Amino acid sequence: MSETHSAGEEALRIREMTIDDFPVVFHIGEKVFTAEYSQSLYRTWDEYEITTLFNSDNELCLVAEAGGHILGFALGTTVKKHNSPWKYGYLVWLGVRTGIQQGGVGSGLFKEIKRRMKDQGVRMIIIDTSADNQPAIRFFTKQGFNDVQEHVYMSLNLARKAKKKPGKKP
Repeated sequence: MSETHSAGEEALRIREMTIDDFPVVFHIGEKVFTAEYSQSLYRTWDEYEITTLFNSDNELCLVAEAGGHILGFALGTTVKKHNSPWKYGYLVWLGVRTGIQQGGVGSGLFKEIKRRMKDQGVRMIIIDTSADNQPAIRFFTKQGFNDVQEHVYMSLNLARKAKKKPGKKP
């Protein structure tokens, strides 16, 4: 268990997620990671995100609770690249209930997942977010992240019929 942090009147406790937490974590994520939030991200929030990460790295699936209520979660994994001596941590999702952001919940979750990743031999933690998600960029910069790089993600809708070019015969 991690140390507790103060979150209003109730002490904030960070612990490993259990199967019983899945529904609450899913619904918090549904509210935080809306289509507007992640329209350009290659990952979308669904129940498989939780189950896949929980099954592969359950010790890096954390929840923050106070007064018996889950306030946020962090879901991460580790990656070992071929021909590299480094082990990387990937913080895939970090979500805090709407209305209580900036209350220390996200920082508490990040501090604990960072500690756990370091204990597992991780030398670098990677996160990704939308280039226009200024609150997330400010949060992660505050946590010590730097070297911000913008990425371009492109999509091809295979359900749409291709337009035929004029003058070309089928």
